[in-house]
Amino acid sequence: MENIFVHPLADVQASLIGLGSRIWQFVIILPGAKIGECCNVCSHCLIENDVILGDRVTVKSGVQLWDGLRVGNDVFIGPNASFANDRFPRSRQKPDEFMVTTIHDGASIGAGAVVLPGVTIGSKAMVAAGAVVTRSVPPNAVVVGNPAKIVGYVDAIRDAKSGVTETQPGLGIAPTQVKGVNLHRLPKIHDMRGSLSVGEFERSIPFSTKRYFMVFDVPSLETRGEHAHKECHQFLICVRGSCAVVADDGVSRQEFLLNRPDIGIHLPPLTWGIQYKYSADAVLLVFASHYYDAGDYIRDYSEFCKIIGEIK
Repeated sequence: MENIFVHPLADVQASLIGLGSRIWQFVIILPGAKIGECCNVCSHCLIENDVILGDRVTVKSGVQLWDGLRVGNDVFIGPNASFANDRFPRSRQKPDEFMVTTIHDGASIGAGAVVLPGVTIGSKAMVAAGAVVTRSVPPNAVVVGNPAKIVGYVDAIRDAKSGVTETQPGLGIAPTQVKGVNLHRLPKIHDMRGSLSVGEFERSIPFSTKRYFMVFDVPSLETRGEHAHKECHQFLICVRGSCAVVADDGVSRQEFLLNRPDIGIHLPPLTWGIQYKYSADAVLLVFASHYYDAGDYIRDYSEFCKIIGEIK
């Protein structure tokens, strides 16, 4: 194992260990495991046979990596993080096949986190210390708690005020840091009879519309969207309650709070959109420039980034 450091007190039976990796004392690695280049496996860890680590993975002390775990490149696994591969374990009874858990490139698992079997941790996602991950985590999401829920997105600039610069009385447009995404203040008329807000297509709403849909009764843990469109424009208004919208152009990511019916956000094609943090009474109204077409959706974030990269 030239150019690989293995501490004399480690028990390393695997032969597939990449150059530059360092294995510290009291680590056990079984024969079938595959360890990438420049990994750092700290003391008192166990890695079973059917485990694959990518390059530049850090595994801190006290971690057991069981059969079925697939770890991408540049992943951090904090001390005493726990993984499982069998939903219904019994003593001396093994399933025909262990469940596969996948951690994608750049993700981080905090100290003492628990990851249940069969889930996927998306690229650059961050699992907080002590979180219990019971279902898959989207790319770039930050999850905390038991059960783990999304509380933010990595590198997302938060727009606390949803401020819009006035350009006409009662009407305003504010550019954002996400390409093509604008916040719109729609006219609002208030008198003793109540309030009214209005939008005109191809004017205050910058496209003609072919359909609308409403999202409501969303449990607080749920996340909607998580896709981009190839051709379809969308305009989102939270007509009741509040929800957060994350817009992502593949380079910049920004989060907006929609909490009033005279503020809308325009998501043009090739914008990755996410909606979450729904209040219990939230009603999100979405206008779309195209009829529903399943082929217009991009539902995989890595595919979205690839398309954006090709356009550039």
